[in-house]
Amino acid sequence: MFDKLQAVEDRYERLNELLSDPEVVNDAKKLRQYSKEQADIQETVEVYREYKKTKEELEDAKQMLEEKLDPEMHELVKEEFNTLKNKIQELEQRLKILLLPKDPNDDKNVIMEIRGAAGGDEANIFAGDLFRMYTRYAESQGWKVEVLEASPSSSGGYKEIIFMINGNGAYSKFKFENGAHRVQRVPQTESQGRIHTSTATVAVLPEVEDVEIEINEKDIRVDTFAASGAGGQHVNTTMSAVRMTHIPTGIVVSMQDERSQIKNREKAMRVLRARVADFYNREKQKELDAARKSAVGTGDRSERIRTYNYPQNRVTDHRIGLTIQKLDQIMEGKLDEIIDALIMEDQASKLARLNEEA
Repeated sequence: MFDKLQAVEDRYERLNELLSDPEVVNDAKKLRQYSKEQADIQETVEVYREYKKTKEELEDAKQMLEEKLDPEMHELVKEEFNTLKNKIQELEQRLKILLLPKDPNDDKNVIMEIRGAAGGDEANIFAGDLFRMYTRYAESQGWKVEVLEASPSSSGGYKEIIFMINGNGAYSKFKFENGAHRVQRVPQTESQGRIHTSTATVAVLPEVEDVEIEINEKDIRVDTFAASGAGGQHVNTTMSAVRMTHIPTGIVVSMQDERSQIKNREKAMRVLRARVADFYNREKQKELDAARKSAVGTGDRSERIRTYNYPQNRVTDHRIGLTIQKLDQIMEGKLDEIIDALIMEDQASKLARLNEEA
């Protein structure tokens, strides 16, 4: 591990030199590339340097304990030694986590898709509640939410809503939300006061740039049609809506939220790229050994991941056995406790796997 850490620190110093090189400064592409690489390893370097400094202090304290000291001084040094020893263990654990292979998508924006599933109108209302929850959380992080396409339900909420969250690190926080979310509550339409169970599905896709995945224009069929739904007199008067079909995978994206066909094409292409990349990534995932799956789940959208129980003000994440009696706060977007627990479980799983392979 320490050979790797030293190599990372050496690379950090080399990047410092490169970022001062006039040739790099005048090359926007290289400057952006090296700046990002340096930012990605900065925390690792800082913790490693703190570890080395603490290790030296621990060695000094150890030597002092071997000297003849008066009882009071000996006790003080012994206390300092134990404190430093505990700190070393904490820093070693942090360094192990920092050296874990990073998900290349973690820093990306996300495209999220929420659909009402089992439960009719109540499922659509719940889909709207989830959208509001995620929007509130994104806003608390200083991220921007952009609705790409929405199909409102007549009873409230959404049959389907597709939206993008723009913010550095958005995918790292939202990626574990993939799956079926279950709600247990008395619907507004229930006259007998009986608790119903409904579900909504959530899909989380990292935004994919056109340079990351090659989609041949010949593989895309584009159909245009008149928009329907809200929109006043403009509805059904122009062929502004767009339907894109990726022929090799059969993936279809429809977009009619904008009045401009060009804007609908742009939005549809962003979603199509993300879905096609997700399709091929899932195909690769199927080839991996089942033992390599993360402890927090496979990310399959049919997998029931969480239950929101309103009568008991309880949220349970079934993947990690986490139960929180703060449903009212969570639905207001206070998701940190759940998200942090999922990230920690994922890191622990990866660390255990590395130890098994070592």
